[in-house]
Amino acid sequence: MSELSETSETSEATGTAGTADAVAPDADAVAAARDAAAEADRVIVKAGTNSLTDDDSNLDDDKLDKLVDDIESLLSRGKEVLLVSSGAVGAGIGRLDHPTADRDTLEASQALSTVGQSLLMHRYTESFERYDRKVAQILITQHDLENPERFTNFRNTVETLLEWGVVPIINENDAVATEELQIGDNDMISSNIAVGIGVDLLVTLTDVGGVYTGNPKEDPDAERIEVVGDNYSDVEDIVTASSTGGFGGIQTKVRGARDAAEYGIPAVIAQSTEPDVLAKIAERESVGTMFLPLDGELDD
Repeated sequence: MSELSETSETSEATGTAGTADAVAPDADAVAAARDAAAEADRVIVKAGTNSLTDDDSNLDDDKLDKLVDDIESLLSRGKEVLLVSSGAVGAGIGRLDHPTADRDTLEASQALSTVGQSLLMHRYTESFERYDRKVAQILITQHDLENPERFTNFRNTVETLLEWGVVPIINENDAVATEELQIGDNDMISSNIAVGIGVDLLVTLTDVGGVYTGNPKEDPDAERIEVVGDNYSDVEDIVTASSTGGFGGIQTKVRGARDAAEYGIPAVIAQSTEPDVLAKIAERESVGTMFLPLDGELDD
């Protein structure tokens, strides 16, 4: 499910000892990608569970308000923003004071998500109201993304909300998802939507500063990989060797960013606690790890 394994995000999202010494991306291509990211009119922002909750799985008001502040920095520039938000299962655990182990069954996780989702949306509504912004909840499953008619309905709803100036907040519908239908992670939801509705930028916010050559919390020599382009295969080798789980960690974040890049969409993996993280992207600053678009349109 969208966030069923994201509480392990910290350990999985940092990588392991490795190197990204492939051919450095062309400086002009990097500059062009930063320009494209800064000038993006439509942006998808994906926020993970650990970017919204504390160590006890309670929704963290300061973290959520900061995320909304960051999104407002884009909205105030006249950009359209879609938010793909994890956190419902984690919020449900905190709300009911359930130990994390209680979510081990699919049924428990689904029930916890229903408790947490309402709380999550309540807090988003309150936080966005500080800027006189309205929000809307959209819950989807894999079937909604794969079925052409259902995806058309989803896209039309999103387009209408954006025309109205409403911020769509999207999450997997954990209450009805099954092992056969579940998307597995909101990292892939955000990537699929980015490609399907045609956005200009994908930003994945997590609890680390991007993709690293090692675990920066354990390895003092770990270095942030600033740009991923022709060096993708080396980066993929690093994260594949380092990851212990398929979902909720750096693998799906890298995969989702790469999928967007293959369709000409610049993508950034960055730290949610970075001050003014989205504003910095809009101001062409180097933040997190950027994935260069691969269709050649920005190489001129």
